[in-house]
Amino acid sequence: MAVYSMTGYATAQWGGPTSLSNHEATGENRPALGIEIRSVNSRFLDLSFKLADDLRATEPTLREKLAARLKRGKVEIRAWIEGKQDALGRTPGMGELQRLAGVQDAIRTWLPQAAPLSVAEVIQLTARQGGAPGQWHDALLDLAEGVIEQLLLAREREGERLCAMLLDRLGALRQLAKDAAPLIPQLVAQQRQRFLDRWNEAMGAAPGQSVTAEAAQDRALSEATAFAIRIDVAEELTRLDSHLTEIERLLNKGGDIGKRLDFLIQELHREANTLGSKSSSLDLTRISVDMKVLIEQMREQVQNIE
Repeated sequence: MAVYSMTGYATAQWGGPTSLSNHEATGENRPALGIEIRSVNSRFLDLSFKLADDLRATEPTLREKLAARLKRGKVEIRAWIEGKQDALGRTPGMGELQRLAGVQDAIRTWLPQAAPLSVAEVIQLTARQGGAPGQWHDALLDLAEGVIEQLLLAREREGERLCAMLLDRLGALRQLAKDAAPLIPQLVAQQRQRFLDRWNEAMGAAPGQSVTAEAAQDRALSEATAFAIRIDVAEELTRLDSHLTEIERLLNKGGDIGKRLDFLIQELHREANTLGSKSSSLDLTRISVDMKVLIEQMREQVQNIE
């Protein structure tokens, strides 16, 4: 299953319903139906519609179609009809004028004081007649099907790019964890030797003391053991490796994984912080900082995964 980004864009345009009158279906001012969909990251699915007046009745069906295909993201859907409002570029047909005249006569029969229609009003009224609402409804739904597919393909391509970047960062984190593992025994051995040297110096400075070499060595070993416990990061490295393995599994599995990845990134950051707090050498501190930089880069990208 693919990994999908929440970022994508798709658009399409169509020449209009074939059932429109020949007068409207030919010529330069033929109405054109257009739709575009933009999506960015969001914690939940947030649909926003900006539809032309003649297309608003299609919103519930469009909402159902999008909700069935998308899980998360802030999605803006814009649909429009071009050419319908270019009233001056279109001469009203005889049938349209006859219908308006009939309506006007009927109204003035009951309301003789009503003013007759002006030329501007006739043009404005006839410009609104560009196909029945049902015809635009069906045309928009057909067009939307293709645009939704385009959007999913765009989000899939972006998801592939994000997946490749995350897998690269996972490899870098594994290498850092591998570099950190041998540092702890080295630090313990160095600290043990320092304790021994310190005890030997203390015994040499106080020859009257009855502390034997064996006792000094036991005390040094005890101090070194306590030090080793304080700086031991084996548990953190084990959990870090477990989280990295789970992230890799999710990326290979695909699907709706964004929220789980976000949680695992938080856990990675927690382990890297603990690693830094237990650090007793510049090398381990550097590794902790490098880990947190990589994890932060991953966090920014995971925010875009559905």
